[in-house]
Amino acid sequence: MTLTGDSGVFVLALVLLYLAIFLVFGVALRPNSGLPMSRRRPDVPTQSSPLTRLTDQAVGALNKGLRKRGTGLLTQDRLDECGLKKEPGDYLIMAGVITLTAAVVGYFLAGLFAAVLLTLLAPLGLHVLLNFLAARRRRQFDQQVPDTLQMFSGGLRAGHSLLRAVDAAGQESQPPMSEELGRIVNETRIGRDLGEALADVARRTQSEDFLSISQAIEIHREVGGDLAEVLDHLGDTVRDRNQVRGQIRALSAEGRMSAIVLMALPVLMFIGLTFFNEMYARTFTSTLPGYLMIAAAVVLLTAGGFWLSRIVKPKF
Repeated sequence: MTLTGDSGVFVLALVLLYLAIFLVFGVALRPNSGLPMSRRRPDVPTQSSPLTRLTDQAVGALNKGLRKRGTGLLTQDRLDECGLKKEPGDYLIMAGVITLTAAVVGYFLAGLFAAVLLTLLAPLGLHVLLNFLAARRRRQFDQQVPDTLQMFSGGLRAGHSLLRAVDAAGQESQPPMSEELGRIVNETRIGRDLGEALADVARRTQSEDFLSISQAIEIHREVGGDLAEVLDHLGDTVRDRNQVRGQIRALSAEGRMSAIVLMALPVLMFIGLTFFNEMYARTFTSTLPGYLMIAAAVVLLTAGGFWLSRIVKPKF
């Protein structure tokens, strides 16, 4: 009876593993051209496979549902903050595939408990990855602001209009600055107010320096004056702020590394003991006191991680 049940679970896990592999390489990692076939070769009738049609319908339904909700962890604004180009439905399908793959791999490696644990940890890991991508993009954007200000003032002194100076700065910059400035130019050309486009970039990148730029430009449009000189002074201020910010990050680097070690050490020790001493780990994965100890450890690690993040993240 037990042997039959174990065989059934093994077959189910094997089927899920093949399904996960198929979804990874057939759906999530399926190549997607930037232009549809109808635009690249209009004389050729469009033909799509059933899998492509099913995938497109699923992605369309997910995008429609996410747009109706408007809020959530995976929205278009959130993806724009991370610099990701696809729509939320594509990444939601990828997240489901990764979660399924993690659950199957966990079951094959350490049983049902590991499968459930990885099923819960996979979405959390993807959320942490999005936060990392957004923070890295904001940091790169802040580092490019002083040079962008210099290009703005140089373009204005050369006799260009403000929009032309923004366009020229976008062509000379590297991502993510070039992407944001290009978006400003495109939105302005189709009728959006320049001040609103600048403020939207400051909100999306959470950049106080770029918010100062948008406010200075908006004030200049109302009262007039020498905008190039204002941008020069603002650029000096931004450079000084970036220098102070870099000094603070250097002084707090030891604290951040200590926090990472303190958070990762218990988890890595538990994983190591699971592989080297299965009898020791079985106490935590097969008994009620073990489950309670794991729950307590998760709560304490979460509270400690929150406390450490507040300590090693100074604000000025």
